[in-house]
Amino acid sequence: MKIGGSNILVTGASSGIGEALAPMLAARGATVGVAARRPDRLEATLRRCQEYAPESRMWTVDLSDLDAATQLVEDAWNGFGRLDCLINNAAIGKRKRLTDHSAHDLDMVMRTNFLSPIRMNLAVLPKMLERGSGTIVNVASGGGRFGIAHESAYCASKFAMSGWTEVAAMDLADTPIEVKLIQPGAIDTEIWIQQPGELAGLPGAQFVSAEVCAAGIVDALESDGFEFYVPADLQAHVDFKNGDVSAWIDLMSSLGRETAI
Repeated sequence: MKIGGSNILVTGASSGIGEALAPMLAARGATVGVAARRPDRLEATLRRCQEYAPESRMWTVDLSDLDAATQLVEDAWNGFGRLDCLINNAAIGKRKRLTDHSAHDLDMVMRTNFLSPIRMNLAVLPKMLERGSGTIVNVASGGGRFGIAHESAYCASKFAMSGWTEVAAMDLADTPIEVKLIQPGAIDTEIWIQQPGELAGLPGAQFVSAEVCAAGIVDALESDGFEFYVPADLQAHVDFKNGDVSAWIDLMSSLGRETAI
């Protein structure tokens, strides 16, 4: 897609990948809508966007609320007059042993990481189809292509997003809508901060910055193709897992034993 002159809505823009991505898009000429739960952090992102695109706007919204997520699409479309691109980036982590997950944990992760962005997909698609153009970008995770010890709910949500987005690309292949799937690896963001009652992340992760990941998403927007790994060498882990699932499970099980609350 052509970023310059477009209207782009980015969720999860108060920190991490979204916080880095929104100003990059504005610097390339996009008017950016930013959405997240924390108004103070979101205002800082908005100010950076408005340095390049004064008409950029923000919406404070809890995207675990599915009705609020759908309403966000309506508000952003009406506020800008159209959306050329929706980037579903907001997500939460949940690192617990499988048997320590509560029903509330599962519901919250699935609502925030899968149901909310997909409800937003469904809300924006009829409008884009009627207009005759549009791009949907769903940000999943390496954990949407391989299992990670202690991250059952998170991986389930990201596997679901990956599956949905693949089929969306198939079903929309003969339409003017472009669909892209981003698979970030270990990105240095707040999602890695150990929360009370949760486990630490697995040892040995090689982090890249949120800025590097955001730049990868910008490249994906301007490139042909469907699925993009950031960093690109993450795909080698996916290939290894797909080539020998038992070996992947053994590796993850071993790493999982090294972590404790």
